[in-house]
Amino acid sequence: MPELPEVETVRAYINQYVSGKRMTHIDVRLARLIKNAGPDEFVNRLTGQTIETVRRRGKYLFLQCSGPYSLLVHLRMTGSLIYMPHWQDTMKAAHIIFSLSEGTMVYRDIRTFGCLWLVPPQGPTGVKGYDTLGPDGNSPEFTTDYLTRMLAKSQRYIKSFLLDQTKVAGLGNIYVDEALFLARISPFKRCCAITMDETEKLHDAIVHVLQEGIKYGGTTIRDFVNGSGREGKNQDHLLVYGREGQACVFCGMPIQYKKLGGRGTHYCPHCQR
Repeated sequence: MPELPEVETVRAYINQYVSGKRMTHIDVRLARLIKNAGPDEFVNRLTGQTIETVRRRGKYLFLQCSGPYSLLVHLRMTGSLIYMPHWQDTMKAAHIIFSLSEGTMVYRDIRTFGCLWLVPPQGPTGVKGYDTLGPDGNSPEFTTDYLTRMLAKSQRYIKSFLLDQTKVAGLGNIYVDEALFLARISPFKRCCAITMDETEKLHDAIVHVLQEGIKYGGTTIRDFVNGSGREGKNQDHLLVYGREGQACVFCGMPIQYKKLGGRGTHYCPHCQR
């Protein structure tokens, strides 16, 4: 699933080309992707509206529009928003096509797990997963003090805690594994057992891995592409995720893989205590 760096990469690219553009025609080819409106209502509410800007919160994209309705998108496993200056109807899995006053924006999704909602431009959206998000892991609100307070209240494993979007928004399997590895913290450690020194290291590691992910245009393991349809490059810089059996870059011991709460977890048992 695209995580914060991947979604931010899409946002930054798409925003360059769709901001200020009017939606002149919308072709809905897979209506079930729209979660709170029928296809006719979706088309009628958005056609003629101008996309003012594209924002991101956690793993969600928020396309702020000029009218009383805006567009909220969650890419889920394989969704992508792609801008094309010249649309040719040959793209596979192109499920919703937004013709713009200049160019075309396409929602593409191979496995069709993505979600789109009509939402008000301000205030609560009525989408629970969005309205209950915690602070982004690279935001000014995500401080060491905030993380310390949240960890002290929890008996959960630290990896499970970090995957909870109501605590820290935007983190997923890849960047949690990478951050815990950099901070030298076992994914199986209980939150309340983490020391102040470890908390500071974990905070800094989370910010670092997210910044690196954005810097390299996101991580493409299988399906992720940016707003132009190109793959990311951060997979070439991962230190632990996907490296089961390979030598740890710090100690040389083999990286191990286990399931934790149903989620695959990569870690070094020697370095991460």
